[in-house]
Amino acid sequence: MRLFVAVVPPESALDDLADFLEPRQEAGPELRWTDPDQWHLTLSFMGEVPDRTVEPLVERLAARAGRFSAETVSISGAGAFPNPYRARVLWAGVEEEVEGGLRALATGIRHACSAAGAAPEGGRFHPHITVARLRRPMEATRWIRVLEGYAGPAWTASEVALIASHLGEGRGNRPRYEQVATFELAPLP
Repeated sequence: MRLFVAVVPPESALDDLADFLEPRQEAGPELRWTDPDQWHLTLSFMGEVPDRTVEPLVERLAARAGRFSAETVSISGAGAFPNPYRARVLWAGVEEEVEGGLRALATGIRHACSAAGAAPEGGRFHPHITVARLRRPMEATRWIRVLEGYAGPAWTASEVALIASHLGEGRGNRPRYEQVATFELAPLP
């Protein structure tokens, strides 16, 4: 099973970002815009995880998540991976009220995944929501400037979700996401 752990923004935050992006999407035919129902903040991506590992993973995540406080965050800012001049992914940033809280949460979640036998993949954590993918690498500074003007409403990230990604089963041959389990964070102090 292909799994990742993420914070899923509330519908109000997703709708606000979708409303901002909608009139701009026609100006970017070179971009494959992601669906709002797939927008999330990935904390840990594990890739393929054997079925026998899912139960221990759920147990470890349940034990670990409650050690971290909920966070007040907003979608704001923009960037591109791997860089603005050879971009493959265009993203909206995620800002937090308490600096470093999301990074600590991601580190704790990644440790729990590793301890359960579901080793995380990828590099250093950078809080973002992927809004578009590019068919081929291109210079994307124009798009970053457009997205940098967006500042969404604040919301409370109060839980993390273990999500299964079913490749090719979604609209337009995209992945279909299925929440396997959710884990509450400690209430805001």
